[in-house]
Amino acid sequence: MIKHSMRVPLRVAGVALLALAASGCEMPAEQKAQTGYRGTGMIDYQNPRIVAAKQAANVVPPAQPPAPAVGPPASQVYQNVQVLGGLSVPQFTRLMLSITAWVSPEQGCNYCHEGNNLASDALYTKVVSRRMIQMTQHINADWQAHVAQTGVTCWTCHRGKPVPSEIWFNHVDPPRARLAGNNARQNKADENAIGMTSLPQDVFQTFLLGDSNIRVTGTESLPYGNRSSIKQAEWTFGLMVHMSEGLGVNCTYCHNSRAFNSWETSNPARVTAWHGIQMARSLNNEYLDPLKPVYPANRLGPSGDAPKLNCATCHQGVYKPMYGVSTLANYAELAAPVPAPAPPAPPPSDAPTEAPADAPASAQATPSSPPAG
Repeated sequence: MIKHSMRVPLRVAGVALLALAASGCEMPAEQKAQTGYRGTGMIDYQNPRIVAAKQAANVVPPAQPPAPAVGPPASQVYQNVQVLGGLSVPQFTRLMLSITAWVSPEQGCNYCHEGNNLASDALYTKVVSRRMIQMTQHINADWQAHVAQTGVTCWTCHRGKPVPSEIWFNHVDPPRARLAGNNARQNKADENAIGMTSLPQDVFQTFLLGDSNIRVTGTESLPYGNRSSIKQAEWTFGLMVHMSEGLGVNCTYCHNSRAFNSWETSNPARVTAWHGIQMARSLNNEYLDPLKPVYPANRLGPSGDAPKLNCATCHQGVYKPMYGVSTLANYAELAAPVPAPAPPAPPPSDAPTEAPADAPASAQATPSSPPAG
């Protein structure tokens, strides 16, 4: 029998051993950074384990060695070069090798090109990729309010995959059900859109394809406009959940937690995010959705629409793609549309159009028509 005087030390030792064992299973302490004024609750929390995994997934691949701008333009050497024809042949070849590594490293050049006829547009992938190059140049040249000088390249979205991992299609209404709100695309969790929530499922159609206003907190006693509906609030919350997950941040990365609707006290990131929403909507309407006739049926969505982008397509869980490291810095040809090459100079004539005044009669130029009379 253990004496009472021995039970207390044994209990203390047992607790100590349990604490020691548990200490090896503890999650690492979260790292926090203050993003706003003290007392506003604007603090960003990050888990070191998750950050380490994201950093490993956001490594910028090494760039191809620089190529000289020498020799004739690519459009004078290769056929059917419509977008990048102003590059030199070495520059053009370098960019093609880079795009292959960014988009189709396993499939190779034949993912977009017919092996026996590289100039052919028979493969839909070539037509789409040409349009995507134009879209990339447009983003870098005209949407610096969002991408700044960091810019984007094909790698930003594709990450070595022919199809980016984060795309979306129009939501298809479920069959009529008795659940209240189901026909408003609610009460059906969809992990692919806005987490496992029962918020409206057509958030991207509403805000990133359509131009519906994003609801904000009203400042008047009576609701009006798009503030009059609880469903409008749920649409907005669904978009905010997507942006939070897509960028790997919480609400205070952009908003002042004491006044979410106040622009004056929000972080500068909120303005950048606003431009990002406008950019995503513009790209979906001008570049991606119009490609529907080009895609085969197996690449279209349930309603027959083309794949489109959202915030996660580029960011993929990080507040800045690749944590702000630019792949564009080594590829100036994607920073803006490439100017068309100058037309080739006419070949020199073998004989002068007019003979010198003191030349013999036999050297005089033959007139194109007999003299009158």
